[in-house]
Amino acid sequence: MTKKAVNSQWKGALLLPLLITGALATGSFYAQAAENQQQAEAPQPPDVRFGPLYHAIQSAKFFPDQKTFADAVPKYNPASILADWQMQKNQRNFDLRRFVENNFTVPGKPEAYVPPAGQSLREHINGLWPVLTRTTDKVNQYDSLLSLPKPYVVPGGRFREVYYWDSYFTMLGLAESGHWDRVQDMVDNFAYELDTYGHIPNGNRSYYLSRSQPPFFSLMVDLLAQHDGEQTYAKYLPQLEKEYHYWMADAQTVTAGSASKRVVKLKEGTVLNRYWDARDVPRTESYMDDITTAQKSPQRNKAELYRDLRSGAASGWDFSSRWFDDPNDLSTIRTTEIVPVDLNALLFHLEKTLSHASKVANKSDESQRYAELAEKRQAAINRYLWNDKEGWYADYDWKRNSVRTQLTAAALFPLYAKAASSDRAAKTADAVEKQLVKAGGLVTTNVHNGQQWDAPNGWAPLQWIAVEGLNHYNEQTLAKEIGMRFLENVQATYNREHKLVEKYVVEGNLGGGGGGEYPLQDGFGWTNGVTLKLMDMYCPQGITCNNVDDMKKTQ
Repeated sequence: MTKKAVNSQWKGALLLPLLITGALATGSFYAQAAENQQQAEAPQPPDVRFGPLYHAIQSAKFFPDQKTFADAVPKYNPASILADWQMQKNQRNFDLRRFVENNFTVPGKPEAYVPPAGQSLREHINGLWPVLTRTTDKVNQYDSLLSLPKPYVVPGGRFREVYYWDSYFTMLGLAESGHWDRVQDMVDNFAYELDTYGHIPNGNRSYYLSRSQPPFFSLMVDLLAQHDGEQTYAKYLPQLEKEYHYWMADAQTVTAGSASKRVVKLKEGTVLNRYWDARDVPRTESYMDDITTAQKSPQRNKAELYRDLRSGAASGWDFSSRWFDDPNDLSTIRTTEIVPVDLNALLFHLEKTLSHASKVANKSDESQRYAELAEKRQAAINRYLWNDKEGWYADYDWKRNSVRTQLTAAALFPLYAKAASSDRAAKTADAVEKQLVKAGGLVTTNVHNGQQWDAPNGWAPLQWIAVEGLNHYNEQTLAKEIGMRFLENVQATYNREHKLVEKYVVEGNLGGGGGGEYPLQDGFGWTNGVTLKLMDMYCPQGITCNNVDDMKKTQ
């Protein structure tokens, strides 16, 4: 067998079941064929390119972080590397580690950023923007990294690429720092991805192309329009429409009481959305973690479990008891059977934005159509994603036809998107104040299970969603309480450790958060952005507050 044939064999073996399964699931063969063609032309992730070699290397656990090898760059044609391994692997003195060193450039440990002594919190954040900026308009043809035409800001630490929903909160901070050129660059990069791939992937890696993340592109356009004016909406209308078509694919053909890709049609015909990943194998970047999870649950269909794990990653909440049947058991994850309240609130905002953008572009019929779609979704959110017994917004289990009981920080997304009624906003605010507001900010859930999107962690983006959402419904006192508690937590951690981190413990011993699949990361894009926004929101007008102590002195 030739080297080229080896590579083609593994591509075909891994891709064909996915393409066939997807085509059968849609009811529209030709629409699926077009999407399959786009997938076939997209760069292949390393677990597809290298097949059994990838499995062997990750199984050997040479690297503490499984993402390390996912990000390794082949030094030679992958087909040649794979063929060489097939030829050498059974030789008596074969050394797999040495084989990896000879054939791949493995990323090193991120260098710790040491800020100049005596910097205030604001000065530190402003100094970090260039440190976190990357330019990858050209990349190695075998790299898992996807090129983007303009510079962008990464989160930091192990996250060496741009991430979709992270970027909105980072962009808030860039705008606050006056870096509107970088905001423009990042909007253009995401528009480029929509034009190139038909959606915005989880991150600009080949292994992230099978899924997206919470759809914040319409909010990015909102942000840029604040600076560049109303014509911004008309400029990005084609990409806003592509974002919507990605999320609503198969909405016209899916039957009542079933789901396809990212759409769910409830029994009475209402269409809502869910998170979904096009692949049903272990995540490339968390390969052995997913295999281990599957081994702990031998009774579950592995493909189904892998898809739910991947779809949990698409949610951004990877992982949380929010998606589990048993809050303490990751293997009970059921992401694809849940209609998430945050996702549907964001898609309501997208529909409203499309209506406005169409109006700006003088497309009145389209504007009206999107306005009607937004109105229908708002009604569905308030019908299905409201737990009337408990008095808060929650996710909906479409397989069991019931709203879920758990209160999470996602309950505030309908307030953030202005999809809530006033009375329900007030009830949700009351529940959040009583159950989720802790000493260091808003806790993600009240479940302590070791998952990073559960207690005791609080995350910067969720603090911002809460503050903005509560302010929309005249809950300013609670909004400020959450914002100030989180800021004090960030400031105290910075004073102690001279860094900002990905997540924070907001109850008990405050400071950097924990849990999940990897160690706490420094940087950190979205924390930087939200911190600047909150500082400026709660600083008296005309005064620049460099830290939380400045804010307190002026209040």
